[in-house]
Amino acid sequence: MFFDRLLNWRGEWFLEGQDSFGGHDYPIPGKYRTREAAVRAAKRYLRKLERMQPSDISGGQAGIQDQVYVRGPGGQSIRVLPDA
Repeated sequence: MFFDRLLNWRGEWFLEGQDSFGGHDYPIPGKYRTREAAVRAAKRYLRKLERMQPSDISGGQAGIQDQVYVRGPGGQSIRVLPDA
């Protein structure tokens, strides 16, 4: 019964990046079963962005550092910010 439910489960959460400087969106690999798992993955990706686009050069999330969004199966769109 549990296995059948997993086979029929269609809801997926995924990540999408937004290039603040270039103005285009790009897919971030991965699909997640829950919003919470997707948000954790987004925060990991933000830490990676901080290494690739340091805040002292890019201005961070308030500047031109790329933004990260969690997209949900129902069309939800959640911008994820780094932990303070």
